[in-house]
Amino acid sequence: MTSPVLFRTLESINDKKIAIATLNSEKSLNALSLEMVDLLYSQLVAWKDDSDIALVILEGAGEKAFCAGGDVVQLYKAAKQAGPGNIAKDVETFFAREYRLDHLIHTFQKPFLLWGHGIVMGGGLGLLAGASHRVVTEKSRIAMPEITIGLYPDVGGSHFLNNMPNGCGLFLGLTGASINAADAKFVKLADHFVSSNSKVAVVEELLLVKWGDTNILNHQKLTDVLKGFEDKDKSIMPEGNIAKFEDFMMDLDKCESANTAIVNILDHKSEDRWFNKAQASLAHGSPLSAKLIHKQIKEGKGLSLAAAFKMELGLSVKCAAEGDFPEGVSRAINR
Repeated sequence: MTSPVLFRTLESINDKKIAIATLNSEKSLNALSLEMVDLLYSQLVAWKDDSDIALVILEGAGEKAFCAGGDVVQLYKAAKQAGPGNIAKDVETFFAREYRLDHLIHTFQKPFLLWGHGIVMGGGLGLLAGASHRVVTEKSRIAMPEITIGLYPDVGGSHFLNNMPNGCGLFLGLTGASINAADAKFVKLADHFVSSNSKVAVVEELLLVKWGDTNILNHQKLTDVLKGFEDKDKSIMPEGNIAKFEDFMMDLDKCESANTAIVNILDHKSEDRWFNKAQASLAHGSPLSAKLIHKQIKEGKGLSLAAAFKMELGLSVKCAAEGDFPEGVSRAINR
């Protein structure tokens, strides 16, 4: 059988290597299974310690998605089997190892290019957020839609949602709104916009770079290559949505309670289709998740990355055992 994650290396002009990992579950939109998480973690640790590897690229197979999230169906089955109020060992294992992988990417010292093309949601966003060079394309569609399944924006969301401009993280968490490449750059989830058609050319140019043994210099060399492509491709970047509501987001950030934030979003008058869709998603989402998301973001301020993941592990296991998660996934499956 074909491996759900593929690994290969390419040799540059001065014998340094570029390592490429490909999430290889195209039919599931490259949704992360425990096997995929473990394979990726082990290989990244090996590449981290290999002096011949100058940089790492992480991509998804196919044109539809980098990664549509974690394999929630398997988590749902494990939670249902454990029964209400009981912690499912498989659920705890998956979240613990997924967050361990995310933390590794956040702290990876070598340049780490993530090609965030197509759907990037949930667990896929956890991978994207930690990369040193996060690339989005004209077809990127990014979201943390956990409120629709009774969860919350985990995979480091307590950390990266708080790094966004005031109120944006809270809005995106509460509504699960989908954002594009321009939005991703605005909220600091992406570093570079590159056309999807430029992908092969990017790799070809990276193979012509004389990589060295100094990570800081290699980071700059990768940045220079990506900036060159961004200057060429930026004219096709789609218009963003969230920046139009910057004043509203700043007001939202001042809300002291989840109920006040929810009311402010739902009562805001707008004829913007993107905003209206976000309102509808919040209206139909889990009320328990909405309150949890507000508290998560407030509690996450000031936490270190490691502390944020530790907090999230406890929250995620609790959600699977006692929250709306099993019912939320069941509804999503049966739509």
